[in-house]
Amino acid sequence: MMSFSLLRQPHVVFGAGKVSRLPELVGIYGKNVVIVTGAGILERSGTLSVLFEEIQFKSNRCRHVVVSGEPSPEVIDGAVKACRKDEIDVVVAVGGGSVIDAGKAVSAMLPSGEPVERFIEGLPGYRMPDGRKISFIAVPTTSGTGSEATNNAVISRTGDNGYKRSLRHEAFVPDIALLDPELTLSMPIGLTVSSGMDALTQLLEALVSTEGSPYTDAVAMNGLEYVAAYFSRACSDGQDDIKARGAMSWAAYLSGVALVNAGLGIVHGFASSIGGYIDIPHGRLCATLLHAATAENIAILRQKGDEADGALANYAKAGRLFAGEKSLNDNEACDVLLERLESIQEELDIARLGTYGFRKEDVDRIVSLTRNKNNPVALDGNSLRRILLERI
Repeated sequence: MMSFSLLRQPHVVFGAGKVSRLPELVGIYGKNVVIVTGAGILERSGTLSVLFEEIQFKSNRCRHVVVSGEPSPEVIDGAVKACRKDEIDVVVAVGGGSVIDAGKAVSAMLPSGEPVERFIEGLPGYRMPDGRKISFIAVPTTSGTGSEATNNAVISRTGDNGYKRSLRHEAFVPDIALLDPELTLSMPIGLTVSSGMDALTQLLEALVSTEGSPYTDAVAMNGLEYVAAYFSRACSDGQDDIKARGAMSWAAYLSGVALVNAGLGIVHGFASSIGGYIDIPHGRLCATLLHAATAENIAILRQKGDEADGALANYAKAGRLFAGEKSLNDNEACDVLLERLESIQEELDIARLGTYGFRKEDVDRIVSLTRNKNNPVALDGNSLRRILLERI
């Protein structure tokens, strides 16, 4: 068996109605609290509003930080500056992946008080974080990024000199992940689609990653089982079905476990380079590129023959799962997988890159910035161009 290592995971509290335990869980760590949310979440959720009032009542200090969109360095630095004198005991993030990333970064940066850009991978003068942090509780309200299971926070700056990179340390995995699918019942269709496609992309890319292991293969396949069975329902008449929402919440969590232990492929390579250049929701970017990227990977792997049997076999496992047909051979199953990914793209009316302002003139720039790390096959510039040009 190959050698591998596994990152620790949070203490997971999962189930409908479990969010009621939030004040109790916060109290484990102390009475000085930072709550990070998206805009308007208290108005949308009466349950959360009541719970936040209870936390405030029991706290000595309770600050509320609101995050809109993907967190920038300025958002993180501003929140840390505002909260540092409060001797914070615990940071709680309640929201989508961007909110959880913001809370994770605030938790990580409060002990040092230094600008977060000094610790973001790939930036000039990068320094490895020392792992100190404030205790952190993640409460996702979407089913997509798996940030509640990962050791990194994605920080973004868009524009000509933009980037989308990670603040990362193994200690930054949340202490508690509180997963209550009832919190996802209010997700609109568009967000359900984009977050679900993010989870699907992460599960599939982890399954064929060059850093995969028997553990991550098992995790990714279990997550894909739930996606195959419930994603379409959650995006249609099952919006208020707690079983479908619970299945997608669990699949999203497993996608985080898989990605943090196996790494991801070319779709997330593009997510970093394109996401730092134009303003496009991460889940939508994954959704629009997944079929084209998977088709290119499978085509190149087939050319390699026996050398690529492992990755093709895993793609085939996913194909048989989506087909519900175990008797398919690997070639047939890979074809079915591609057909299913294409039909999902069409059924859910996934927008092309051009909708967000991406142009043919941008292709070479993005190709030069995109990394192939952990992709099952090394793709050259021509392959990367084909993927992008198909989805402009």
